[in-house]
Amino acid sequence: MTNGNFLVSRRGLLLGGAAALIATNLPRGAFAQEPLKMAGIYTVPVEQQWVSRIHIAAEALKVAGTVDYTYTENVANTDYPRVMREYCEAGVKLIVGEIFGAEAEAREVCAEYPDVAFLLGSSFPPDEAANPNLGVFDNYIQDAAYLSGIVAGGMTKGNIGMVGGFPIPEVNRLMNAFMAGVREVKPDTKFQVSFIGSWFDPPKAKETAFAMIDGGADLMYAERFGVSDAAKERGVLAIGNVIDTQADYPETVLTSALWHFEPTLNAAVAAIQGGAFKADNYGVYSYMNAGGCSLAPLGTFEGKVPAEVMAKVAEKEAAIKDGSFTVAIDDSEPKSS
Repeated sequence: MTNGNFLVSRRGLLLGGAAALIATNLPRGAFAQEPLKMAGIYTVPVEQQWVSRIHIAAEALKVAGTVDYTYTENVANTDYPRVMREYCEAGVKLIVGEIFGAEAEAREVCAEYPDVAFLLGSSFPPDEAANPNLGVFDNYIQDAAYLSGIVAGGMTKGNIGMVGGFPIPEVNRLMNAFMAGVREVKPDTKFQVSFIGSWFDPPKAKETAFAMIDGGADLMYAERFGVSDAAKERGVLAIGNVIDTQADYPETVLTSALWHFEPTLNAAVAAIQGGAFKADNYGVYSYMNAGGCSLAPLGTFEGKVPAEVMAKVAEKEAAIKDGSFTVAIDDSEPKSS
């Protein structure tokens, strides 16, 4: 494991730069109290796309002087409770992270430390009776995923490959929303769906993508790192997830469904400082109308997506934001067609 206080590397500088930019956009006087002691516990490296969103939001609050933030990465699920206890014993007042692989054990630790606030990614709802100090969240970015699907539908000939980590709700709902967006434009599209059984295995994701491209896919949904590499090598398009990777794949990545963790974390910190933190579903702060997700700019593909497709994107985005249209949340496992 690597402690964030001692990590000095290029990736740390890149993540820190993004956090500094976000911090400059925080309202003046925001969270004007003593810095809150906060720790992040992550099962993967902080540059992994999902965790990086949490880390950047936390670093932004650190730069702003709102939190005193440290973190530990690459924590095995079996070791997660121990690290939680260590931070609690060290006086940390807010712990953020993801407990998808250690739900029961992590919730036991939350119960042991009622004076510590926990904001944890989870597949299960909050439980006021057992864990009044545990707020749960997930990247409910189905709105942006749906819009990215509309773009994809306008650029594919009708065969899309989709590579995911695990078929769990937080992955399934984004894939299903993407597929629904594609079908808005091209209802007869064939989908090849596969899960690699890992959150971070770029070589395996790449090989899986190669097989789909060999099977006729002309566009890839890159839920995992490695997929866009395969798309680039084979000259097909890709749609990104959670972060914008177009700078690395300027001729490959059309757009991405972006997750912004700042609204989630800011709401939790404000609640703690106001003495109002409780068991709650913080997933709603990932919705588009809360500022928790967005569609990345087309960038290098500006003007290359049919105008009528982008008009549909604009129409649906406006409807999502004003509440007249709701993207369905479908947590069922997506299947190949």
